[in-house]
Parts: sequence; structure tokens; C-alpha cells
Amino acid sequence: MKHKEIITNWNVITGGPCTGKTTVVELLASKGYKTTIEHARHYIDTQKIKGKTVEEIKENKEQFQRGVLNMQIEQEAELDPGDIVFLDRALPDAMAYYQFLGLEYDERLVEQCNKYCYNKVFILDRLPLINDYARLEDEEEQIRIHNLIISVYETFPCPIVHVPVIPPDDRVNFILENI
Repeated sequence: MKHKEIITNWNVITGGPCTGKTTVVELLASKGYKTTIEHARHYIDTQKIKGKTVEEIKENKEQFQRGVLNMQIEQEAELDPGDIVFLDRALPDAMAYYQFLGLEYDERLVEQCNKYCYNKVFILDRLPLINDYARLEDEEEQIRIHNLIISVYETFPCPIVHVPVIPPDDRVNFILENI
């Protein structure tokens, strides 16, 4: 895969469903760090406001993934590469989800994923799966997505740090010690 990236001070917080990403990102924000939101949940929330059910939103997998991708592209384009930012997932996560759903990468996805080089990619080790209105995967799917995310990020030149299962505040400290 060809990489023509903008070097950033952005740090990705990622992992499969239910790994504690949003909790960690919220704790980092509470410490004054600049953070981003998790776009899949935000996309679902914006569509629910329009009267759609989660099942209707996720029914067209390609449309759903493109909607999430568009939000991610827009948000990352607005960030200053020099700022220290913690991202609740990043563009390469979309590649893992495209693979998981059996969707072909489109040119825009590949182009955008090759645009930035992240400072560090923190992959949070899995926690027990807890489903909610937006997270509908079972444990087998959780594991598969988690492994796809790892394999996608391994194709990029960004340093990867695996974050063990420890209390949320300790995870935050571990991340801050490793940036």
C-alpha cells in the first residue's frame, strides 16, 4: 500500500467493539486534551433523529460505512496536524469494517487512509462485550473486528502500542506515558 502522509501529533485510540475506547477518550478530554468523537455512534444518532431505526440505518452496509467515513474525513480535515489530539478511532478503522462487511475499498477510502501518519496508534485490549442500541455484534464478531483493526494498522507506518486491560484511569496513564 502506498503511503503519502502528513505527519501528525494525533494519537488513535482504537480496538474492536467494547474495548473501552470512548471511556478512555472521555477521560483524556477531562484532563484537557483535545479529542474526537466516535463517528459510527454519532452517525447512528443523527439518523435516529431523522426517525430511522438502528436496523434501518445498518441495513445498507455500504451507505452506513460511507456515512461514517464522510464524518471521519470531515473531522480529520479540520484538525491541525501539529496539535496533540486523541482520536476515538481513525480513518484506517474504516478499512477494517469494510473488510468485516465484505465491502470493496473505494478510491476515496484508500486515498484518505494514506493521507495522515498518526503519532501513535493505541489498540485497547478487549473487554467483555456489552451490547447497547448501537453495538449489535456478538463476541465472535467483536474478536474478528478487533483482529482486523490490528492487521489494518500493521500495514501503516504508525507505531502501535497495545494497551492492556487495566482500570480506565490506569489505561489513560499508560497512554500518556507512551506518547
